[in-house]
Amino acid sequence: MLKIIAAALAAVLVLPQVEAQAQAWPSKPIRFVLPFGAGSATDALARITGQELEQTLGQPVIVVPKPGADGALAAGEVKRSAPDGYTFLFGTNSPLAVAPNMQKQPPYDVLADFTPVTRIGDNTFFIVVHPSLPVTSLAELIAFAKASPKPLDHATGNTYALVSMAMLATNNRIRLEAVRYKSEPDAMADLLSGRVMLMNGTSTSVLAHVKAGKLRALSTGFDARSPLLPDVPSFVEAGQAQLPISPWFALVGPAGLPPEIVDAMNKAMAAALAKPAVKEQMQKHGFAPKSSTPAELAAYMKDQLAVWKVALRDAGIEPQ
Repeated sequence: MLKIIAAALAAVLVLPQVEAQAQAWPSKPIRFVLPFGAGSATDALARITGQELEQTLGQPVIVVPKPGADGALAAGEVKRSAPDGYTFLFGTNSPLAVAPNMQKQPPYDVLADFTPVTRIGDNTFFIVVHPSLPVTSLAELIAFAKASPKPLDHATGNTYALVSMAMLATNNRIRLEAVRYKSEPDAMADLLSGRVMLMNGTSTSVLAHVKAGKLRALSTGFDARSPLLPDVPSFVEAGQAQLPISPWFALVGPAGLPPEIVDAMNKAMAAALAKPAVKEQMQKHGFAPKSSTPAELAAYMKDQLAVWKVALRDAGIEPQ
């Protein structure tokens, strides 16, 4: 009984401190922990939105890349952080929907260990090949893979690339071998050098190289063409069934984040994503801005955990 009373008194004493912190927020720099490295699509989007948030919130937004383990390293750091509004996971489908499904003993519970803040947007991917590979379309790539005596290596720096290419292989009965990297910039270096021949990459990573003739784009990963490369056919136009998965971004904090801070950051991010200048910068990188309420993000993450679980099974990727 004494322990219960002591705990109750401690909670009463701490509550005003938490409320005071929330009311004064932000009073120091905010950290965005990223699941991928510098130069990645996630890094670009975090910097675009972070610069706008600095103007709105009056505090620096520090981008902290922490690549590895399909985003689980970054997610783990945020999970362990104090719920004071100064550390957020600038997350993607990788740590928030895929990594927990790829491990028999997940390092965290997405729905219990994080506080949803807002969706941020979706991203555009392109299937590209090194110019030395003698294919100019997705159909030719599939035919080439079927005739190859060994699996074709493909570079992958994120889980969308890993699973989407596994599904492409399964759906077309071809053999593709994933060469995994912590982040896309590392994968891109090997693709440009010809060490690997194929990649499903973000527009942030591949666009400039396609326009320079260093890579050849075969298809977008989606059902419609991208204005970034309007001459490149969509996945559906290339004769493929639309995949049930998509790459997305969201902002979450550690569990127990005060509602006042959640609301303030949600509104600040929504205002940033609505600004024409921010939209223009995002669209140049292939991002489609998309904000949400915290409740909508919570429901979306729950749905995506189920979607990716099925996708991994269908792609033949077993939890390790």
